[in-house]
Amino acid sequence: MRLVFAGTPVTALPTLRALAASRHAVAAVVTRPDAPVGRGKKMHRSPVAELAEELGIEALKPVRPNEGWFLDRLRAIAPDCCPVTAYGALLPQSALDIPPHGWVNLHFSVLPAWRGAAPVQHAILRGDDITGATTFRIVKELDAGPVFGTLTEPIRPTDTSGDLLGRLAISGAQLLVRTLDAIEDGTARAVPQPADGVSLAPKLTPADARVDWKLPAHLIDRQLRACTPDPGGWTEFGAGRPDAGRLKLWPVALAAGAGLASGGPGLAPGELRVDRSAVYVGTGTVPVRLGDVQPQGKRRMPASDWARGLRPAADGTASVTSLGLA
Repeated sequence: MRLVFAGTPVTALPTLRALAASRHAVAAVVTRPDAPVGRGKKMHRSPVAELAEELGIEALKPVRPNEGWFLDRLRAIAPDCCPVTAYGALLPQSALDIPPHGWVNLHFSVLPAWRGAAPVQHAILRGDDITGATTFRIVKELDAGPVFGTLTEPIRPTDTSGDLLGRLAISGAQLLVRTLDAIEDGTARAVPQPADGVSLAPKLTPADARVDWKLPAHLIDRQLRACTPDPGGWTEFGAGRPDAGRLKLWPVALAAGAGLASGGPGLAPGELRVDRSAVYVGTGTVPVRLGDVQPQGKRRMPASDWARGLRPAADGTASVTSLGLA
């Protein structure tokens, strides 16, 4: 089939590579416009736009996919089908109507669970044991179209959203190719999603990523893994100190068993204990051991390196008021 692929971030690259290597022809890609990146705000192309150039494929970059020039160009290309992975914009009905076989989306959950922009993050945040990927025909309602195929993937105890999404992007790309093969062969069957089991996965914001140390340790563990790498977990450090500010956090380790003894049971939520090789923080249950951290204006580093610049109390435990996390 003649295809126009829609995608934007790094997550979409395995799909574009798989489509380029398939029996189908990728005539163009649709991706988000160039955007300013970094402190210098230099304009950068999306990862999909960069790969499209390497592959010699035309890149279409509408600000909104209902723009007349874009719809005219899409009609001129005349795709048979438009596969999608993480494009990042809602498609109008005028675009959905153009390809005879519609737009087929690769979504990183087993629908109808976790419809929305952040299905992997919410699966980890909720503590799901298994997630997966789904191919479905796009309709006007969010992630509600009939399903062509699914796959499942276990969520490992230490998975971050980046880890899990990386695996799903690769396996999901092959699922999407198989779906397109079946559509071309006439063997694909789109099955309506069940009405039960619908859950929503809106994009996580920085506010969602702020740690509340009064929560149980296992919920903080899930939150930080779900927010790594994006939007990035964080906490406030050192209220009233000259070096006070936001501290970015990477995943923690639960200080159970021997770790609990090392961490010092009885730490108040947000209270620090600094050992020679580890930094522990009190939660609503057991302490957790900090992983990597990044103070404002500084590089990412192990928490033990960061703690060398701190001055704990004589008993080795930092007080909440002077060195607490909030």
